[in-house]
Amino acid sequence: MSTQDGQKNGLRWTKLGRIFDPIEHQLPNDCREFAQSPQVLVLPDRVRIYFSTRQVDPLNGKFLSHVAYVDMDRALSKILTVSPKAVIPLGRLGCFDQHGIFPMHVVRDNDRILTYTCGWSRRVSVSVETAIGFAQSFDGGATFIKNGAGPIMGPCANEPFLVGDPFVNIVNGTYHMWYIFGVRWVDEPKNLPPDRVYKIAHAVSHDGLTWERTGKTIIPDVIDENECQALPTVMRWRNRYHMYFCFRNVRGFRTEKGLGYRLGYAYSDDLVTWTRDDARSDLALSADPAAWDSEMMCYPHLFAVDDVAYILYNGNRFGRNGFGLARLLD
Repeated sequence: MSTQDGQKNGLRWTKLGRIFDPIEHQLPNDCREFAQSPQVLVLPDRVRIYFSTRQVDPLNGKFLSHVAYVDMDRALSKILTVSPKAVIPLGRLGCFDQHGIFPMHVVRDNDRILTYTCGWSRRVSVSVETAIGFAQSFDGGATFIKNGAGPIMGPCANEPFLVGDPFVNIVNGTYHMWYIFGVRWVDEPKNLPPDRVYKIAHAVSHDGLTWERTGKTIIPDVIDENECQALPTVMRWRNRYHMYFCFRNVRGFRTEKGLGYRLGYAYSDDLVTWTRDDARSDLALSADPAAWDSEMMCYPHLFAVDDVAYILYNGNRFGRNGFGLARLLD
């Protein structure tokens, strides 16, 4: 497929199936199931895939999200090892990441390995609040040390809650972050708990720590104003920037097929203005009702290894049964 054909007709992918099922491996912190939001660090001899998994909180039976990784060969066909412990600790009492880190995006910055985290903490009036943290690795990506107990980006006047899902690219010395922020909580009908609505935004930085943000959404809705958009991932490929993300309805997404997460797509030539065109991507739910991704596709991650482009994503039940892989055809 030529560059011109790819831009005219869209991206073509071939699904390679599920490549990691957490129930088949021993995970740290007595975590069970769940391998959510796979995110890649390409190493010289392997591909390290970080993911968030879940531990049952012994205090209340709710979940705590921890970050682990699985190492695969560079062909992404063989599992080499699974991390023996969580790669970054949860926050202490009262901190923004006390109850979980999900997702965690890792990026190389020359000789540094940085990570941007989405920390979760429980609330009373609504279920959760999030903010974005920062850490570095000094052992090749095996563990990460936070720069402090608090976040580097949290709620502000124009982004009032649920700031999270950071994805960072460094382009010509400028740090670009795509992330989400909450615009409202929906509390109708009253017999249901409130559900959150969040949108994708963009920020820039000159040091990776202090960010300039606009409080504006950059991806138009296709469902309605309560469309929920999550986990943007961006890659430059064949002279154009491509973004994948997941989106869903605000209600019914946990139980009704067709209302849960599916993948959206947008493209840009300047990293700022994005054109949404989901039809240009052929990454759709599997037609086989028994398939692991027949009801949901979510939490995508674009990356390249040896000049081959891939996308990781979770399937049914928000990644409870692991993540799969697709390869770009061009």
